[in-house]
Amino acid sequence: MTKKKILAVFGTRPEAIKMIPVVMALRKAGLETVVITTSQHKEMLDQVMRVFKIKANYDLNIMIPDQTLSDISITILWKMGKILEKEKPSIVLVQGDTATAFTSTLGAFYHRIPIGHIEAGLRTYDKYNPFPEEMNRQLIDVLCDFYFVPTREARQNLLREGKLKEKIFITGNTVIDAALFIAEKDYKFKNKTLSKIDFIKKRVILLTCHRRESFGEKMESIFRGVKKIVDEFKDVEIVFPVHLNPNVQKSAQKILSKHPHIYLIKPIVYSDIIKLMENCYLVMTDSGGLQEEAPAFNKPVLVLRDETERIEGIKAGTLKLVGTNEERVYDSTKKLLDDKKEYQKMAQAKNPYGDGKASQRIVRIILKNL
Repeated sequence: MTKKKILAVFGTRPEAIKMIPVVMALRKAGLETVVITTSQHKEMLDQVMRVFKIKANYDLNIMIPDQTLSDISITILWKMGKILEKEKPSIVLVQGDTATAFTSTLGAFYHRIPIGHIEAGLRTYDKYNPFPEEMNRQLIDVLCDFYFVPTREARQNLLREGKLKEKIFITGNTVIDAALFIAEKDYKFKNKTLSKIDFIKKRVILLTCHRRESFGEKMESIFRGVKKIVDEFKDVEIVFPVHLNPNVQKSAQKILSKHPHIYLIKPIVYSDIIKLMENCYLVMTDSGGLQEEAPAFNKPVLVLRDETERIEGIKAGTLKLVGTNEERVYDSTKKLLDDKKEYQKMAQAKNPYGDGKASQRIVRIILKNL
């Protein structure tokens, strides 16, 4: 029998966080696993690779200044094709909804290689929200052969779209595997600013904000709402690891800089993010991953987006969708700071995204179905 070869592709930090636990589980099971990184977000991706001590077999190194989505897609498709021809994998695994995931899926399809989609089935059904992620994940699920879905709701989305039920597998979300792996370790902050913050006397809010659809006025509206909170609550401090995108940097500096209770810091290593979630009071974010990770540490999450595909978290009560309006951002945060009962209701809600064993389930499914 021909030995099976698994090819795993990722290019951004969130993809790496969710794919690496699967790579580790595949290798532990004795499966030959080839790792390709596109370095779509090179600096932040490299941080995660170091934390988990994983090295890529191939790095496409696609980053160029001011690259467009078209630049990313063309380069990945061209470079991936050569690797697929050389390696001839039994299956290509992609994660989530990035340009890397979609273009790698398209490349595998062109080479008639089976595709497994980790975190399949997420939907807003709004073509441009989030952009371009919503259409990326829909198009991936048109082309792929195995759907590793995090929740029952994601499974139902795929069934409504006519996908074969025998190809859909509920696994939980691999981001919980990664988070719990890091949380188990005895760890101190690497970032010097974080190591000086008093998490006992201060209510620290972790803020992240980076989505394309919020660039400009929407993002500045969010930041004005955040600033009103720290102006009013003297025991509240904001930690904001500012994304490297110039659009985010510009808005953050314009609204939030030079405030004594707001820490604008460079992107931090994944282990610092986990430690920060463990110790903070609540999370304000437009990140998909943090919507899933923070509830694992009993932290309420205010979602700074107009739509979220993490509907399970809304239903479970771990997330609250607050949008991008200044007053709504302020009011929603103020309520959690003022109302202990409302805070506890969100903090104690059950995380719907898994138990930390999603990667093991995915490996068992691959072994059984290849």
